[in-house]
Amino acid sequence: MGKSHLNEPEETVAAANARGVLYVHSAPRALCPHIEWAAGRALDRALNFEWIDQPVLPGSLRTEYVWEGERGTGARIASALRGWEHLRYEVTEDAGLGTDGGRWMHTPDLGIYYAQTDTLGNTVIPEDRIRYAMEVAGSNALELHRELRLALGQAWDDELESFRHAGDGARVVWLHRTG
Repeated sequence: MGKSHLNEPEETVAAANARGVLYVHSAPRALCPHIEWAAGRALDRALNFEWIDQPVLPGSLRTEYVWEGERGTGARIASALRGWEHLRYEVTEDAGLGTDGGRWMHTPDLGIYYAQTDTLGNTVIPEDRIRYAMEVAGSNALELHRELRLALGQAWDDELESFRHAGDGARVVWLHRTG
């Protein structure tokens, strides 16, 4: 018997593509080129964003960028921008076939928050996190409410909400269809 199977070309597996959006809600002007560089490094290409004034925080700018890359790129972008003073941002990575999506939010006061998302963009709270909230809260309904708000990232949403709506004149970004 021959060993012809040893000479057959190896099957290559293409990297799963992902897409999402980087929303920089507010950044000092001096930080903008550094944000482009950091996001570009995460995406492995040079980026130049279209910056507009952020009316909620005079002197700061905002931008939106739709990105495509390998699965996990959203985490790389969020990590590249994490911890920068005076920077508010969100990164989304859409769910794909057989993969969950993600959402990262960052504010100077709260730091970074991550949540898994489903194909509709809903935040998914793992069972263990819900069980923990119930254990910590006991029979105290107000404490359970506080724990669930924390699990949902409500404090981040509350802080970012005015920044999100400040760009009424900004372009609209449509959600991508998945599946």
